[in-house]
Amino acid sequence: MSTEVRNNTALERFEIHVDGALAGYAEYQDTASERAFVHTEIYPQHEHLGYGRTLVGAALDASRDEGFGILPLCPMVKHYVETHNQYVASVPQWARERLGLPQ
Repeated sequence: MSTEVRNNTALERFEIHVDGALAGYAEYQDTASERAFVHTEIYPQHEHLGYGRTLVGAALDASRDEGFGILPLCPMVKHYVETHNQYVASVPQWARERLGLPQ
């Protein structure tokens, strides 16, 4: 199976496509310096196959590459940041405190 993650800027979401079909998305809202991830969904037929991890990892990497700080407001994105410590530094200090992330 081929997977591709794309940033659909018109809908403000990263999308994961599996064999050309939309399998899920991670919605965001941008400020001048931060990207807030507000909702992530993987469609039922694609759940538990690792596509959520692939989607969130690619979305966070792209956001960092674009110079955004990360606000993991969505529970799936927050869990990913908690279990992949390399992303904690991209979360602003004030947000780490409020979200209970490592300082």
